[in-house]
Amino acid sequence: MGVLDGYRVVDLSIAMAGPLAAMRLGDLGADVIKVEPVTGEWQRHAPAGDATGNRVNASFLSLNRNKRSLAVNLKSDEGRDIVHRLAATADVFLQNYRPGVAERLGMDHDTISGLNPRVVYVSMSGYGETGPYVSRPGQDLLLQAMSGAMLSTGRDGDPPAPAGTYAIDAITAYSAFEGTLAALLHRERTGEAQRVSVNMLDAAIAVQMQELSVFTVGGVPQRRGREPHGHTYIRAPYGVFATKDGYLALGMPRLDGLAVALDLPELAGMDGHTQRDEITSTVARRLPERTTAEWLEICARHDLWAGPVYGYAELVADPQVRHNGSFVTYDHRTEGTVTTPGFPYAFSATPPQVRRGAPLVGEHTAEILGELGYPAERTAELVEKGVLACED
Repeated sequence: MGVLDGYRVVDLSIAMAGPLAAMRLGDLGADVIKVEPVTGEWQRHAPAGDATGNRVNASFLSLNRNKRSLAVNLKSDEGRDIVHRLAATADVFLQNYRPGVAERLGMDHDTISGLNPRVVYVSMSGYGETGPYVSRPGQDLLLQAMSGAMLSTGRDGDPPAPAGTYAIDAITAYSAFEGTLAALLHRERTGEAQRVSVNMLDAAIAVQMQELSVFTVGGVPQRRGREPHGHTYIRAPYGVFATKDGYLALGMPRLDGLAVALDLPELAGMDGHTQRDEITSTVARRLPERTTAEWLEICARHDLWAGPVYGYAELVADPQVRHNGSFVTYDHRTEGTVTTPGFPYAFSATPPQVRRGAPLVGEHTAEILGELGYPAERTAELVEKGVLACED
């Protein structure tokens, strides 16, 4: 049993942010029904890294476990009626359509809440549902660029660099997940359902609460220096440095301790903010003299914040990662035994778990329509008409 056992989520989202938010609800025990076109959701056909899999690619697999698939043509009257019946049984209805699409398909808030006044309606967008940017594409890299975060790292004059993960998609997903849980709690306390609106731009701004407050409240300009630096508002040294055989990450270690560890006494009297470039270049010249392992041992001895720089191969083999159970391994119907990232939280009484892998297109169509009272003959008729897709 999970925390959300007994709750039903209707997930009409695509790509990453919406599916990830819905998957987290499923990880906590909710019955998540993924409503997708009869040809399958977009992510089924656009795998990152071209990791296509057998019948389910790695991208879709990673974002859609603990869901059932209902493959339905929402452009048909029969298809809309099916999803409306499903919405009447739901606790959460989640969509991230482009502006105007939900209204055109009859999946907008007013329609769905009219069918089910207790439903928490979650709407996700790129820039907001109104305003001058409402029609812009809400894509992760574009929002990273607009958020200002790219200019908090690196060296002045170098091109801004994006994060090594789909950061804004993930932040938006967790914002929707958090908002959904809060709205459900409110409903349990008061009986009142409500609409939850989340957009990528606001999520990207909110997660920079420290940086942007330093700018808006402290009046400190966002200024990159001559030397590469991990963050404009963090004192040096802060970033990744080359060693004799690899790289070492330094997280603003105490300069007096670093002066001793690196045998660079001049560091002890320097200021990590105003002399950021000088400190960075001085440290960068010293670290290639030893291996990463040697520097890690020295930094540990002097209680300095330092760590290794991993690739994915090193990450999955790390003893702490293995100890934490950060990855989960399970059997998938078509993909065999798979290992994917696990859960970002733990509960003493109701731990999250993988109850089912990512579904095939329409794998649960017949099952879900049976729950809605459709006779098997009617479901077969709708499959024949192209309103539904059904995987045996």
